[in-house]
Amino acid sequence: MANPAPMMPVTASAPGKLLLAGEYAVLDGAPAVCMAVDRRALVRISPAAQNHHTVTAPGFCSTVGRFKAHNDDLEWLAGEDDFRLVDHVWRSAGVAATGSLAIVLDTNEFLDAESDTKIGIGSSAALTVALVAAVCELLETDGDATGIASAAHRQFQGGRGSGADVACCAAGGLIEYRKGGKQVQRIMWPEGLAYTILWSGIAASTGGKLERLAGQRARPSRAALVHAATRVAKAWRDASVQSILDEYRDYTKALGEFSIDHALGIFDAGHAELVAAADAAGLVYKPCGAGGGDIGIVFADDAAAIRAFVSDAMPKNFRALNMSIDPCGVRVCREEH
Repeated sequence: MANPAPMMPVTASAPGKLLLAGEYAVLDGAPAVCMAVDRRALVRISPAAQNHHTVTAPGFCSTVGRFKAHNDDLEWLAGEDDFRLVDHVWRSAGVAATGSLAIVLDTNEFLDAESDTKIGIGSSAALTVALVAAVCELLETDGDATGIASAAHRQFQGGRGSGADVACCAAGGLIEYRKGGKQVQRIMWPEGLAYTILWSGIAASTGGKLERLAGQRARPSRAALVHAATRVAKAWRDASVQSILDEYRDYTKALGEFSIDHALGIFDAGHAELVAAADAAGLVYKPCGAGGGDIGIVFADDAAAIRAFVSDAMPKNFRALNMSIDPCGVRVCREEH
């Protein structure tokens, strides 16, 4: 890619995401239902005066990354371990920038304000999508930005993951996704389905759980989870609130059996207690994504019932987040002087 001159600063943002259904099963070809949320990763790229490129990430680390680029070969002067994502994006996008760039990566909205802990809504995927969008705008290329982001993020994750998070951060709203990214279908949120997003207060490692799963033989519960995920996705497409709630009860049970069989601890950190409490109250609760901490979501056809549940039934480490669906995907603009 050739870089036009003069370069004007570029900003881009992408939303976080929640996996509402299909966790783990999406790796075996099941559909995943994924929702973009209104916490956004921000990227700004501007011309720099140094003889090298710089990367900073306020709120993430105090390191100032510095590197030189020779075609698609990067020579890191500082910060290589902290900014591996930038390395993967640069190589995947085939960046050939004229002059030096200052890159700012901001994921502060993905941190809990009280503890500075990541809340588990896909910060790396959102940042990848925003960074690729900013690079493509800067270089004025019409390349497949989502495809580039998916390839870079997969490399960043060591070849693991389905790509659902990148697809959702790029598209925004609510989507159904199948592995490979060839089938992304928008879904409308059904009228009458209320929800609240809950945070466990404990960060979880998606990569660690995927690595553990990869080293095991498939058990019958893995195929059962694929079947349950497929049924939940159909209920979402049909936009039937009662069907969604009913299918989630079966899906959560299948996810629990899968977790036990594969020793993944998906329902640790208080998720199991919330599933039981929600069921007793006539609601539906499930952890989102890898589980074992991070985020969960409670569904009902009655918003007042959810408010009462959040007030009375949550474990002490959990709390509700002021977070909702973001209908917009990645946004990018070129700043004017």
